[in-house]
Amino acid sequence: MDIHLSIEAFVSVAETQSFAETARRMRLSKSVITTRVRQLEDFVGTSLFHRNTRNVQLSEVGLAFVQECEDLVHRTDRLVDQMRGQKGAVAGRLRIHALPGFVLGRMGAFLREFQARYPAIALDLIVNDAVVDPVKAGVDCALQIFEPSSDELIGREVFRVRRVFCASPDYLRRHPAPRTPRQLYEHTLGLYSGYPSRDRWIFDSPAEQIALDLRPTLRSNSVHLLKEYGCEHAGIVCLPTLVAADAILAGQLQIVLADWSLSSFPFSVVYARSHRGDVKLRLFVDSLLDNFAGEPPWDTALA
Repeated sequence: MDIHLSIEAFVSVAETQSFAETARRMRLSKSVITTRVRQLEDFVGTSLFHRNTRNVQLSEVGLAFVQECEDLVHRTDRLVDQMRGQKGAVAGRLRIHALPGFVLGRMGAFLREFQARYPAIALDLIVNDAVVDPVKAGVDCALQIFEPSSDELIGREVFRVRRVFCASPDYLRRHPAPRTPRQLYEHTLGLYSGYPSRDRWIFDSPAEQIALDLRPTLRSNSVHLLKEYGCEHAGIVCLPTLVAADAILAGQLQIVLADWSLSSFPFSVVYARSHRGDVKLRLFVDSLLDNFAGEPPWDTALA
């Protein structure tokens, strides 16, 4: 029995509450994970989980030792990373969860350069709009617009996500552009469904602030679909500038309500405090900040 591999399997099953999910994440068969956990239970002389057909729960002994086992796994991983780093060859797999609004069209060049610099780091990139806890999701970090959900997580802001209302020139020829936010009620609207502010929209101008509950004709968790919807002359859409900038500069979309501003959101990399010493993660976060921190190039171009 390899005690470290067995403890690693135990920690992962405790996080996921599933032998099958642990097997998927670790790219092993379920029987291998089951064997490793059973070997650990035989070694300590007691059951670590209560099992039934529906779920897996930690036993009293498992609960007593899972935190220390998590710390042991993380310390071992950090130590190995540091030893590799001393040799100048950081290696291993880095698992990342990211919003498609950022990844699609903005991250390809960054990933190419990062992997050219650190060819021994393999990247597992999960792209969707779900808000995740990196620990529970089994990833090393999450790129998201939501603040960390617990004190166990660290969030480092990369840039601000700014938003604009815009529409195609063809749509605006057929439907006069709104001069005030309340006139949005007179238009076909496409809005993103995943902002922290939900359906509450607050508009600021030098003279006043207006809060509205907007009623979109199209609500979607894909900002890229909303961009296409706007470019197809279907209506006015609200898009983050990181998605809309190219179409605006190309004349496919025009900003409306330019004298009114919306709140911005921090785009952050979120990871567990216990992972902050991980060399692979540190290299990725530092590279991300070097490339995107501060005033992002798409906002500079629009300005």
